[in-house]
Amino acid sequence: MKSRIPLILLACGSFNPITNMHMRLFELARDHLHQTGRYQVIEGIISPVNDGYGKKGLVSARHRVAMAKLALGTSDWIRVDPWESEQETWIETVKVLRHHYNESLRLLQSKKEFMKNKRPIERSAEDSLSYQYSVLPELKLLCGADFLQTFKTPNLWKEEHITEVVEKFGLVCVSRAGSDPAQHIKESELLSKFQHNIFLVKEWIQNEISATQIRYALCRGLSVKYLIPDSVIAYITHHNIYTEESERKNEGDLLQPLKLHSSRVNPLND
Repeated sequence: MKSRIPLILLACGSFNPITNMHMRLFELARDHLHQTGRYQVIEGIISPVNDGYGKKGLVSARHRVAMAKLALGTSDWIRVDPWESEQETWIETVKVLRHHYNESLRLLQSKKEFMKNKRPIERSAEDSLSYQYSVLPELKLLCGADFLQTFKTPNLWKEEHITEVVEKFGLVCVSRAGSDPAQHIKESELLSKFQHNIFLVKEWIQNEISATQIRYALCRGLSVKYLIPDSVIAYITHHNIYTEESERKNEGDLLQPLKLHSSRVNPLND
């Protein structure tokens, strides 16, 4: 039987706060990729965006990272990586992908070096097999299907970055109500060219949990139980994170990528 390609799923975003749907994306994507018979998903990574992104209502990264870690406390394959949020300023998604790709390359090289330096008597049959078939995992960007629409927003993405994302890495898009990712691909010459590297995942049990609506509910003192993990609810309550004041943060500001361009457009909503 042909060996499966190891694969890492990376999700970038606000996670403001992390919701059950955010975590479901990983499970849906893993099932879909395993069913292709080509891949073995070995890890999932959540990368909360840097505070410098400037999105309306975006609370401090230290809170968003902490909430994500609490939410994923029961997962044995998805982790939170704070690297992106800890940079001095906002960085493009493609640079986050490059970072994690280079990290996986570094880990693979370290593993091979470790095995090479092991004395033959110390090596087990399992070690030898692992060393022999060690390959660099593929890294793909995991997203909701409406993410494809952002490629059409003027000045939000550089065309060369879109090309690198879909050509070198690839996308795994999970469907959402009201979004037609297949149509977005069809209408884009660039996306059509690399559609073999874009995986569309059908969500058969519709779950349209919105982080924006959760924040609105929290600001009004309404229950969000069963929409986000209890541990996250307790953290939010303890730190009094989401308030009418926090929702006004960055109000009227442009997103950082749009600030880098001369033409002005309206900020994107969550």
